[in-house]
Amino acid sequence: MVTQTEMIYEGKAKRVYATNDPKLVIVDYKDDATAFDGKKRGTISGKGVVNNRMSNYMFGLLEKQGIPTHFVEELDTRRSLVRRVEIVKVEVIVRNIVAGSLSKRLGLPEGVVLKSPVLEFCYKNDELGDPMINEYHIFALELATKEEMQRITELAFKVNDFMVPFFEKMNIDLVDFKLEFGRFDGQIILADEISPDTCRFWDKTTKERLDKDRFRRDLGNVEGAYAEMLHRVLGE
Repeated sequence: MVTQTEMIYEGKAKRVYATNDPKLVIVDYKDDATAFDGKKRGTISGKGVVNNRMSNYMFGLLEKQGIPTHFVEELDTRRSLVRRVEIVKVEVIVRNIVAGSLSKRLGLPEGVVLKSPVLEFCYKNDELGDPMINEYHIFALELATKEEMQRITELAFKVNDFMVPFFEKMNIDLVDFKLEFGRFDGQIILADEISPDTCRFWDKTTKERLDKDRFRRDLGNVEGAYAEMLHRVLGE
């Protein structure tokens, strides 16, 4: 039986605990919310439950598509047992529709549908604000090998190919999302979470934002948006 031991990491959205199995950890999702590299802080009641349950459900579906993930077992509404990975310090952003920083950088209005998905990489470093980098930086800094980046790219597009039509059935546009990958037993696997914290979800009909942008932009009803996404995904 796997048992929880000491806390080994606390981030903006999760606490991670070691277990008596060196290959497994327990992730505890928090209600704390941050934006703009920690400059804005608050609490979204029930966020931890939504992010934990939705991430686990999505990881289960992605596993069936041949995408390896860190998910092992949901322990309760806020905690999950996952594989202990070495996180690759490269955040991967997949963009289908112009929004957020892409709109500002390219001077395009939000809502423009891209002709093809755009893949972006950022250096996972909170102190630097997760700056955008390219593969030349990644290889020069030895953040990942060429083979690892090929696999990460392949998996990122595979996740997108599955999730776009999946959310369309719920009348949701998957605008963009962030992924993190880790190394486990010599393999690259999907880690972190898939939730309203890490994805932009827009209702296809009303264009209502059902994600963390409601917190970032003070749009109100943040808890309601998170609960609505869980309802649409799980049907509860």
